[in-house]
Amino acid sequence: MDDHTAEYWARQLRIGAAMASVVTAIGGLRIATGWESAYRGWLIPIILAVLAQAAIFPLPWARLVRSGRTRRLLTLWWLSEMPVMVLFGWVDPDGWMLYVPAAVLLLITAAALWSPRFVIVLGVMSVGGYALLLPTRAGTNLGTTFVLIAMMSCVVGLTAIFAKSRRSLDNRRRTAEQRAETLLAASADAVIAISPDGLVLYATESISPMLGISRQTLVGSRLSSLLPDDRVGPAGEFFAELIALPNGQSMRAESQLRNADGKWVYVDVLATNWVDDPDIEAAVVSLRDIGARRALENELQHQAYTDSLTGMPNRALFRLRLEEAVAGHAERPVTVLLLDLDDFKLVNDNLGHSAGDELLTTIAARLRRHVRPSDVLARLGGDEFAIIMRDLEPGDAAALAERLVRTIREPIRLGSRDIACSLSIGIATSTADDQGDQLLGNADLAMYAAKRAGRNGYAIFDPTMTISVLEEAQLRIDLEQGLEQNEFAVLYQPVVDMQTQSVTSVEALVRWNHPRDGLLGPYHFIGAAEANGLIVPLGRWVLREACAQLARWRAESPAAATLKVNVNLSARQFQYAGLVDDVAEALRDAGLDAASLTLEITESMLMEDIETAKSTLHALRALGVRLAIDDFGTGYSSLSYLKQLPVDVIKIDKTFVDDVDTDADDVALVDAVAGLGQALKMQTVAEGIETDAQWVTLRRLGIDHGQGYLFGRPADPDQISDLLAGVSTISA
Repeated sequence: MDDHTAEYWARQLRIGAAMASVVTAIGGLRIATGWESAYRGWLIPIILAVLAQAAIFPLPWARLVRSGRTRRLLTLWWLSEMPVMVLFGWVDPDGWMLYVPAAVLLLITAAALWSPRFVIVLGVMSVGGYALLLPTRAGTNLGTTFVLIAMMSCVVGLTAIFAKSRRSLDNRRRTAEQRAETLLAASADAVIAISPDGLVLYATESISPMLGISRQTLVGSRLSSLLPDDRVGPAGEFFAELIALPNGQSMRAESQLRNADGKWVYVDVLATNWVDDPDIEAAVVSLRDIGARRALENELQHQAYTDSLTGMPNRALFRLRLEEAVAGHAERPVTVLLLDLDDFKLVNDNLGHSAGDELLTTIAARLRRHVRPSDVLARLGGDEFAIIMRDLEPGDAAALAERLVRTIREPIRLGSRDIACSLSIGIATSTADDQGDQLLGNADLAMYAAKRAGRNGYAIFDPTMTISVLEEAQLRIDLEQGLEQNEFAVLYQPVVDMQTQSVTSVEALVRWNHPRDGLLGPYHFIGAAEANGLIVPLGRWVLREACAQLARWRAESPAAATLKVNVNLSARQFQYAGLVDDVAEALRDAGLDAASLTLEITESMLMEDIETAKSTLHALRALGVRLAIDDFGTGYSSLSYLKQLPVDVIKIDKTFVDDVDTDADDVALVDAVAGLGQALKMQTVAEGIETDAQWVTLRRLGIDHGQGYLFGRPADPDQISDLLAGVSTISA
C-alpha cells in the first residue's frame, strides 16, 4: 500500500469511526428516552461502544492499515455492525426506522474503502435485515415491503457502483503513479520534495544510487544535514528566495551533498516552487550528479594550464598569474626571470626528441629546487622557462640567476652520454606603470641581451636594450621570411690554377636580396642566422643550390666537365647531426659524384672539439667529398692534429696574402704553408689575391691555386658560364 492510499484509508476510517460513534450515541439516546427503565441497563454497553469508537479515531491508521491483518479485522468490524443494527431494530419499537439510515451510512462508508463485492455482500445483509424488520416490526403489507426493499436494493446497487468507480479511479491513479515512479527511477536525476520548513517530504529511488541513502531514510529528515557547513547558509538563502517566487517558477544552482560514505557529490540543482499548489505544497527539487562533468572540467582546466611534460604551469597560466601579480600588488614590485636553454635544438637534432624531453624534465627538477613555494615556475614552451617572484631584495634576482646558471651547467647524463647545458637568463622588475605583457617582454629583451653577450649568463633589463634587441628580432623575422620567399641567392667566385689561370673550381657565396635594403653580403646576416639557429636550413639550401648549379653547368658546357664547387660550412652546421645526410642527399639529387664537392671548415671550428670534428670529417670523407681548412693560420691548430685530419686543401687566409710581396715574415709563413701542403700531400689555395705582384710571389712560392679580385669577383651563374666559355665578363 502506497502513502497516498494509506492516508486515504486513514481519513475514511476516522470518518467511519466518527459516524459509528454518532449512530451508536443516537441509539443510546433512543434507549434513554424510549425504553422502559428495566431495559435501560443497555446504556452501559452502548456508552462503552461510543467511547471505544471515539478512542480509535486518533490511532495511526496510515501505518496500521498497511498490515493485511488489520484490514481483515476491519472487515469484521463492518460485518459485525449489521447484525447489531438488525437486533436493535427488532428490540426497539421504532428501531426499524433507525435501521435504514444506519444501514445506508454503513454501506456508504464501506463503498469508500472496500471492493464492490464486499459492498454487495454487506448490502445483501442489510436488505435481508430490512426484509425481516418491515413485516414483523413495522407491520407493512407485502406491497409496501416490496417497494421499500426495492428502494433499499437500489441504494445497495448505487453504493456498489460507487465502490467500483472508486476502485477503478484508484487503479488508474496507482498506474499513473507507478508509471511516473518508474520513469523517475529510470532517470539519472533524483527528485525530492521539500516542505517550506525544510523537511524532505518525498524522494525518488534515484536518490539511493546518487547518495547511497535510501529514500525512506531521507524522507522526514532535513536536507541541510547533507550539506557542507559552509553551504548551509547559502542554501537557506536560496530556498527562501525560491519559495518567495510565484508558483511554478524555478531557480538553478550547483551545490554539494554528503553521501553515505561521507564524500561530497557535486549536483546540479533545479528547484521549482509549488508551495502554493494544494496538491503538492512543497518545493520540488531535481538533483543531477555532475561529478563526472566537474572532473572532466577540472581535467580540461588542468590540461589547459599545465605543461604535460614537466607538470609545471604553462604559458597560459603563467600569463594569468603574472597579470594577477602585477595588478594585485602595485606597491610590491614583481620580478620575472625568463630562462632559455642555449643550443637545445642541437640536443634534439643529435640525440632525438626523447632525449630532449628527458633533458627538459631534469632541468625542470633542478629549477624547482631553487624557487620558493610562493614563486611561480612555469615552462612557456620548448626550452623556455620563466619565474615570477615577489618581495625580492636588491641583488636577490641576480644571485638566483647565478645559482641557476651554475646548477644547469652541471653535466646531465642522457643514456651513455654526459650533456653540459647552459642558460641565458633575462631579468626584469616591474615599475608602477608596467603591465604583465610588458614585464614579460622586458625580460625577453634582457634574455636576448644575455645571449648576445656570449650566453651562459644573465642580463638585467635596461631600457637601452629595446632598440638593439628589436632590430635583432626584426632581422630574425626578415631572415625567416627570406627563407620562405626565396630571397637568397648564391654567387660564385672563381678559384684558378696559379700557373695557367684556368678556372678549376668556384666557391659558393650566399647573398641576400633584401626587399628593403637591397643585396646584402654575409656579414650583414650570417651572425644573426648563426645565433638564432637559421644557419642550418640556410646552409642546407646553399649546399643544394651549389650542387644543382654545378650539375647545370656540366650539362650546358663541356668546359665545366672537371669544374668543382666549394661550399662553406658554419659552426652550427658542422655540429648538426644531420650534416652527412644533407650532403649525401644534395649530391644524389643533383646527380654529382662526391669528388666534385669541396666542403670548407674554418680552423677555429675544428679546434672547438677536435675529437667530434675528426669523427664528422671522417664521415664526410667516407662519402667521397673533398675537405678544406679555410682561413688557415688564424687558429691554433697543431701539425699533429692536421696530420690526423682527412683534409685535402689548405686555404691561406687573406691577412697573410695582403703584404706577401713586401713583407718578409708573410713570405716566410706562406712558404712554410706551401711546404707543409707538399709534405702532407694537400693542395694549397691563397685567398684575397688582388695584384699581379701578389700573384707572382705566391706562384714562385709554390702555391697551387689562387682566389681573389685579380681573377674575378663573386658572380652570378650566367657570368660564370661565360667565363667557362672563354668570354671574360667578370670585372676584376
